[in-house]
Amino acid sequence: MCRNIRTLHNFEPPATEEEVRASALQYVRKISGFTKPSQANAAAFERAVDAVTQISNTLLEELVTNAPPKDREVEAAKARARAATRYAA
Repeated sequence: MCRNIRTLHNFEPPATEEEVRASALQYVRKISGFTKPSQANAAAFERAVDAVTQISNTLLEELVTNAPPKDREVEAAKARARAATRYAA
């Protein structure tokens, strides 16, 4: 359920608003147990996604590191190689 929650800090280019929101959505889905909330819970669910998105953006803006930024394409290639090894039939 949490496949879209990825490390978003220290990448070049930086994480987009859409990436942060997708991670926030997955987090709220995980802790609530809802993939899609009922109408009765939809407003609370959306407020939670908005709040997690906002605080995640604040966190990403405030974090500091001395490490050089990671390249998204290089990290994606590493992940594909790990998956190929893990799921080889």
